[in-house]
Amino acid sequence: MLWIKTLHIVFITSWFAGLFYLPRIFVNLADVKDVATTERLLMMARKLYRFTTILMIPALILGLVLWLYYRIGMGPGNGWMHAKLLLVVLTIGYHHACGSLLKKFENGLNKRSHVFYRWFNEVPVVLLLVIVALVIIKPF
Repeated sequence: MLWIKTLHIVFITSWFAGLFYLPRIFVNLADVKDVATTERLLMMARKLYRFTTILMIPALILGLVLWLYYRIGMGPGNGWMHAKLLLVVLTIGYHHACGSLLKKFENGLNKRSHVFYRWFNEVPVVLLLVIVALVIIKPF
């Protein structure tokens, strides 16, 4: 079980690293004017989104193994797990929102400013902070 936990933490950390950096690329894409820089940033964003998606899959599978097979967070007094699972679903939604925003940039349909993306970039930080706090503190 400790190896599964270890791998789960490594994949979660790697997935979130991508979720931290991809919106930073969006900040630059929303602000840049020249075509060459835009194309370079789009290439970086595409590769990062693909790689981040690949990292998300084992992170979620290993989390399910810990929850369903090892029964971590099951039973009475584990309300923290319900809150964590809700935040995981929101994180998956954020991941897919990044994919949708990337498609808008690729099609020249972005209408948002770099300021929006600076704020958008803070969402995974808050999600990770609350998820880790729930897992470590288990407040309810």
